[in-house]
Amino acid sequence: MRVATAAAAAGFAPDARTLRGLLERLLDAYGPQHWWPGGSPFEVMVGAVLTQNTAWSNVERAIDGLKAANALSHESISALPHERLAALIRPAGYFNVKARRLQSFCRFLVESGGQPALADTPTETLRTRLLAVHGIGPETADDILLYAFGRPVFVIDAYTRRLFGRLGLASGHESYEELRTGVERAIGADAAAFNELHALIVYQAKVACAKAPRCAECCLREICPSRGLPSRA
Repeated sequence: MRVATAAAAAGFAPDARTLRGLLERLLDAYGPQHWWPGGSPFEVMVGAVLTQNTAWSNVERAIDGLKAANALSHESISALPHERLAALIRPAGYFNVKARRLQSFCRFLVESGGQPALADTPTETLRTRLLAVHGIGPETADDILLYAFGRPVFVIDAYTRRLFGRLGLASGHESYEELRTGVERAIGADAAAFNELHALIVYQAKVACAKAPRCAECCLREICPSRGLPSRA
């Protein structure tokens, strides 16, 4: 696998061999990640909304609170008083903001007939509809599309930006859509590959490619032009 030392001047345009090679190296090092954690597609959706700006352990506590209150359904969440929902998801942080966002999303599901009713909606149409829901941005929408609906949409997050930047695949100035569509064009419509690559990038960013990188422990050190350099991300 060869990684460019700088992002292409024409924009973010990695090739399939590079990204597939990255996936293979990460798989060899860490194995399959079995993402996304969640007992049902709806639980995945709730997690995607609640995980904004917080650790996953806090999201799990919030979801456990919803389960204990027998409120883990789009109908129940839609009907709860705001104060009650905010109290149940308090461990996830920003609980008042997230309660509004989660209720907006659940009301969208109620109006749409639930997750099964959306299953046949074309991906781009469904993405547009998700982005129109209060509090649902591109990353959250794509988490839902990939992990709850199994659609071939790649998720861009801070970990992905960091890793692509250090590998020289991206300059750091690309928009969310430039990065997302660049990966999708290179790999093709492969939801399983997108799922595994995103999950492995998150794991890699936590165990080696952290803000303060641990290059000596990194499975990508042989191909990384940034190894041993001072951190800028």
